[in-house]
Amino acid sequence: MGGRRHYPSGMVTGFVLINAEPSRVADLLSELADIDGVAEVYSVAGEADLVAVVRVRQQEQLADVVTRRIFSLPGITNTRTLIAFQAYSRHDLEAIWDLGAS
Repeated sequence: MGGRRHYPSGMVTGFVLINAEPSRVADLLSELADIDGVAEVYSVAGEADLVAVVRVRQQEQLADVVTRRIFSLPGITNTRTLIAFQAYSRHDLEAIWDLGAS
């Protein structure tokens, strides 16, 4: 349908907001990127220090990546996980707004 992105059956995407000790932030970027299931890692401004994008096939794997792999890294003080329902790109959203705009 329209702008919805379709991932392989059972694909789960999570955005993990991570708080960390300031002295560990730089090292955590590469340590997080090396974890299986972590697709991308960003340093960010705001309430979180880092955001890890996790893509796995099952929710149980997401739980394992967050609770056993990510949270066990030294220097991580807190995590909050958001689970994506659907994905849209800018192109997809523009196409939705262009419908009937003739």
